[in-house]
Amino acid sequence: MAQIAISLCGEGRGHATRIATLVERLSAGHELLIFTSADAHEFLTHRFADDPRVRIVAIPGIVFQYSSGRLDVPRSIATGLDYQARTLGPLVDLMLGELDAFGADLAVTDFEPALPRAAARQGIPLVSVDHQHFLLAYDLSSLPWWLQWQAWLMSHAVWMYVTEATDTVVSAFFRPPLKRGWEHVVQVGPLLRGDVKRAAPSDEGFVLSYLRRHTPFQALATLADGGLPVKVYGLGERDAVGSVSFHAIDERRFIDDLAACRCLVSAAGNQLIGEALHLGKPMLLLPERAHAEQLMNSHFLAGMGCGDFTLLEQVTTGCVRGFLDRLETFRPALDALAGRIDGTGDVVRVIERRLATPRNPAEPDAARAPESSPAGPAPGG
Repeated sequence: MAQIAISLCGEGRGHATRIATLVERLSAGHELLIFTSADAHEFLTHRFADDPRVRIVAIPGIVFQYSSGRLDVPRSIATGLDYQARTLGPLVDLMLGELDAFGADLAVTDFEPALPRAAARQGIPLVSVDHQHFLLAYDLSSLPWWLQWQAWLMSHAVWMYVTEATDTVVSAFFRPPLKRGWEHVVQVGPLLRGDVKRAAPSDEGFVLSYLRRHTPFQALATLADGGLPVKVYGLGERDAVGSVSFHAIDERRFIDDLAACRCLVSAAGNQLIGEALHLGKPMLLLPERAHAEQLMNSHFLAGMGCGDFTLLEQVTTGCVRGFLDRLETFRPALDALAGRIDGTGDVVRVIERRLATPRNPAEPDAARAPESSPAGPAPGG
């Protein structure tokens, strides 16, 4: 049995879902100490409340800033810089004490900046497992030029979050070639919860939608006019709007609805896209105009032939109806991927191999710094 410290970004549920999948596999044979914040803290505390080998510690985390329902990039940058200046140092000191008391043998991080620094100061091997490192490691030449530029800018924030790692794992539903110099990166598919892998796909004739809390009302109106019943998660429980019903987040119920829906109309997070691909569900993604990572995910999904996308701010009833009319055109590409993309076992093998390797002061396979430029906003999801 090993002592494994884990940290993760608390924004949204994508990071929490990915780490929950790892915890399901690791807690049977190891003791785990988890550092996180916000949504992820609530999610994981509820999920592992009865597991004696899992302890969850609340920490301050970076939160994206929104204005008028849109991601506010300048405010998000300012918040991140203030976090780095005021919060990160004391948080690293706190983690040093926790790691020493815990006797950590290994650290695992999913896009959280304090644990990598604390682990480095104590000589603890670090495994980085996240989606965001695709910005540094992946050949993104298939994307539009303006998204390639955004990826280059955002990659500096990724490098600042995790300055070095003994092993670097990227979890993504897409798998373009690695850039030269990044051949050490381990590419895996999305990490799928056991409940998702056990779910039996069916078609009960409704649309499932997962939306971020700042979704404008106009987008909801277009779903109501799409022609099928819609179940919406992510906006809280509230009165129905026509054929659109709103549901509180419930992990078991959401997975049941994901397995039973005809298709998914959703924000463009990597984790949910991966789960929908596993279950063979066509997707209409609604990326935010200012959320470059969601736009990148959307372009990759459309390129795979498994769905389509339109900007959240520009979605119309015609877009939704047109997508519903074309569901069968996505079926061949979906059938080729369904049930075949889970990357959990690959990540567990990386962790177990690192635990079995004696510690030494050799240089880690570090996240390399991109060409110099001011850091952009930290991506999320």
